[in-house]
Amino acid sequence: MYQQMIFVNLPVNDLDASKKFFTELGYAINAQFSDETAASVMISDTIVAMLLTKQKYGEFTKKEIVDATKSSEVLLCLSAESRAKVDELVEKAISAGGSASGETQDHGFMYGRAFDDLDGHTWEVVWMDPAAVEG
Repeated sequence: MYQQMIFVNLPVNDLDASKKFFTELGYAINAQFSDETAASVMISDTIVAMLLTKQKYGEFTKKEIVDATKSSEVLLCLSAESRAKVDELVEKAISAGGSASGETQDHGFMYGRAFDDLDGHTWEVVWMDPAAVEG
């Protein structure tokens, strides 16, 4: 069965710093689809973050590129296998130079936290109780 993928394209100010940030979170860079203008970050088998220099990103749009530290362009949300994994990833992001974003959300069956990466893109990390998801 075909597994659909998502490629999230994000403009970054400093490609090398952003690559370092995401590898410190435990993600791998796919060299086959990376060069001096782009880095392919493998979040999972089906989720790829394409980090693009602003010049490269500008080749794909005629729209103004927002400053994500001042304006919200997108909220990215990743699932986690446990509450502990939510905390682990967010703490890694903060240790790697990111910053905490918003308040911890604890609804019992769902737990989440968020961080902003080096360029201000907000990444939410959420755990949901499998029993709640199943109904």
